[in-house]
Parts: sequence; structure tokens; C-alpha cells
Amino acid sequence: MTTDEKYMTMALHEAHLAYEQGEIPVGCVIVADAGNQPSAISSQQSVVIGRGHNLTQMLHDVTAHAEMQAITAATETLGGKYLQGCTLYVTVEPCIMCAGAIGWAQISRLVYGASDPKRGYATFAPQALHPKCTVTSGVLADECQQLMQEFFLSKRK
Repeated sequence: MTTDEKYMTMALHEAHLAYEQGEIPVGCVIVADAGNQPSAISSQQSVVIGRGHNLTQMLHDVTAHAEMQAITAATETLGGKYLQGCTLYVTVEPCIMCAGAIGWAQISRLVYGASDPKRGYATFAPQALHPKCTVTSGVLADECQQLMQEFFLSKRK
């Protein structure tokens, strides 16, 4: 299992929590990368500093996406608003709103599973991320997509 698969598996766990709560099953974890960690985190290993899943139904808040929850948790962990040297793992390609937040937080790397051609940032706002942010897509994409498909099929019954 690669490092990206390890953390995407954690994001999938968050997505399953969302599914169990009747939320659209998107999960996210943010990792402070070893060697690039802010002074608030001292370790020789990468460490999860934020995690979240969709809470839009429970909170009655259209902005309560997995990425927003994880970014809030990560910034609280670090005590600052910038997440340079961090990688955000999310099961589905971020929407425009979340891509903007990822950009404003100056996250160094984005890794996502399933693409979202209907709502994903790459279609509508490919410049939303910070210019130095690198992107890796398709990590455990089949598992991420399958969870979304199962959720929406269950809603149509």
C-alpha cells in the first residue's frame, strides 16, 4: 500500500461515517508532511492534523463539506490559517467552493479519488488552487466512486 493509498483509506473511513449518517459520502484527511511540518507539529513522520466528512444535512449548512470540516480542524490543530507543507486527501474531486478554500489555506498538495465532472473544480475553476499546489487524482478512485454510486442508488429506491 502506498502512502497516498494509506491516507485515502482514512478519507474513505470518513466517507463511510458520512454515509451512515445519511450524508453524501465524502471524506477528507489533512496530513502535515514529514520534513515540512509547522513548528506546532514535531515528528519524523507525517501526521493527520485534520479530518472530516460531509455534515450538510446534520448542520443544515450547505458549506459543511468534508474539506471545509477538515481544513477547520487542521487550522485549529496548528493554530494558524495556512497549511503549507500539508496534503489534503479527499474521496471526491473538490467543488469550486472547497477548491477556493484549499487555495486560500495554501495547501501544498491535493490528492483525490473519484473525479466529479458535474461539480468538480477542474471543470469550472481550474485556477482555484494555490499556484504551488500539486494535484494527484485517481487514488483508490474505484472504491471512492463505488461508495458514491451505492449512496445515490439507495436514495432512489
